[in-house]
Amino acid sequence: MKPDKVLSVLGIAAKAGGVASGEFSAERAVKKGDAYLVIVAEDASDNTKKMFRNMTDFYKVPLYFYSDKESLGYAIGRKFRASLAVTNEGLARSIEDKMKEMLTTE
Repeated sequence: MKPDKVLSVLGIAAKAGGVASGEFSAERAVKKGDAYLVIVAEDASDNTKKMFRNMTDFYKVPLYFYSDKESLGYAIGRKFRASLAVTNEGLARSIEDKMKEMLTTE
């Protein structure tokens, strides 16, 4: 299995203090205008997905459903994370580029 570039950059963003993780922190980052990108685990609850979809549509923040809770958490050095917001603009753009790259090569 090849290394996951998206999760690698997420790890860098977390070490740089550019990630708000967990539902409450991610939601707060979006509402304060600090979030440049939101990632929700594919195995998150339908309620969580719907809440973030509505919120990111309203605040015009890119949203991706990606990976699973365990992998997202592991990438940022935590246990499980269903949602996270990237608050570093440069790293958010880098993650988004990697997401688009993966979607076009699948």
